[in-house]
Amino acid sequence: MSFAHDFEATSLREYDIRGIVGKTLSAEDAFAIGRTFGSLVRRNGGKTLVVGYDGRLSSPMLEEALVKGALECGLDVTRVGRGPTPMLYYASATLDADGAIMVTGSHNPPNYNGFKMMLAGKPFFGAQIRELGDLSARGNVVAAEQGTVRTIDVRDDYVKRLVKDYDGGTRKLKIVWDNGNSSAGEVLEKMVAALPGEHIVLNAAIDGTFPAHHPDPTVAKNLEQLIAAVKDNHADLGIAFDGDADRIGLVDNKGEILWGDQILVLLARDVLKSHSGATIIADVKASQVLFDEVARAGGKPLMWRTGHSLIKSKMAETGSPLAGEMSGHIFFADKWYGFDDALYAGVRVLGIVARSTESLAAFREALPATLSTPEVRFDCDDHRKFKVIEEVAERLRKAGADVSEIDGVRVNTTDGWWLLRASNTQAVLVARAEGRDSAGLERLKDALVEQLEHSGLSKPDFSGNNAGH
Repeated sequence: MSFAHDFEATSLREYDIRGIVGKTLSAEDAFAIGRTFGSLVRRNGGKTLVVGYDGRLSSPMLEEALVKGALECGLDVTRVGRGPTPMLYYASATLDADGAIMVTGSHNPPNYNGFKMMLAGKPFFGAQIRELGDLSARGNVVAAEQGTVRTIDVRDDYVKRLVKDYDGGTRKLKIVWDNGNSSAGEVLEKMVAALPGEHIVLNAAIDGTFPAHHPDPTVAKNLEQLIAAVKDNHADLGIAFDGDADRIGLVDNKGEILWGDQILVLLARDVLKSHSGATIIADVKASQVLFDEVARAGGKPLMWRTGHSLIKSKMAETGSPLAGEMSGHIFFADKWYGFDDALYAGVRVLGIVARSTESLAAFREALPATLSTPEVRFDCDDHRKFKVIEEVAERLRKAGADVSEIDGVRVNTTDGWWLLRASNTQAVLVARAEGRDSAGLERLKDALVEQLEHSGLSKPDFSGNNAGH
């Protein structure tokens, strides 16, 4: 009997396995993932696997096939059912599981789905995913007696642990939550019932078709409903989630959006009160304001590569208590487990706002003002995109530019900075610039475009309002 199975090449991503259900992702793929990842767990000396799934219509089918594959290689599987991705991470940590897999399409359109994995408590990504694909193609899997399976409900324990770290006292805030029909549904309902204050929950029902709006809180359009509700209800703040609730969006009491790096400034100032001198990590797309504010608050700012798996690994390496990305992934190792959890980040934000004498809008308005482009993504062949970065970096080095090559090229000038990096997950280049004023921002954009043209690429579309930041 052959166990060889080939995955659609495009489904094997840098940080997860993901595809279009019925086209590039199937139940057969799910079974092969369970069987092959399970074999890696066994060869790593492990025996236990925790599995969860999100609210997408295809998730139960994929989860069932995944579990069957894992049982075939003798694993003892614990199913935690439907819920947010961080609940699966929580179960993995508290049950001391040898492996964990979440069936989730994250913030992608409804017809997508995928798998996020952990091995021995650490992110499973990059070369490991490529190895999984190779082992599956060769049918190189463990043969064993059928494993065991059990189902447990961790929702109540997870919620108790979430609210345990609420430190806002008894002050009653008014909060609007936009669940976005995400898989946080029932967990969010339980959590707000256990927190002080008045809570208004939008799009509470888990619905994998996402009828209200696309579940990505980094896109301003997707926050319009939340902004309107915050204003209509005169709320203190609004909090939004992506499809599997590992990324957070935040709106202040004036209905203005706080982006990922601004959220991290808020949280970093608080964490550094009890972790003076600690390393705070942010991805290369974050504002210079963040790094300056972390230093001003007594921390050591560390710029790192974009990607939740990369950030988590760097946190473990440096002992950082807090990290974040522009995409809204916030990682707490302070009191928490080091993984990205929008529900937990929300609880910590509430505590800060409740203890503060100023509003969230006042915090935002007091940050140094800059002007920035939106994150501009434009097509570039998968084989060409990394070569373009190499060409640009070489020219910048020869010119004596102040450039960081941690992830692509980030160039500092007296006007501010500009960034060009290759996406790890798509055939695109990503550009962004941040200036101290509009004239400086235009010069930064011109410098970026000049480098692209030297590499034979046309000017990307920077349209869309420059964001005050």
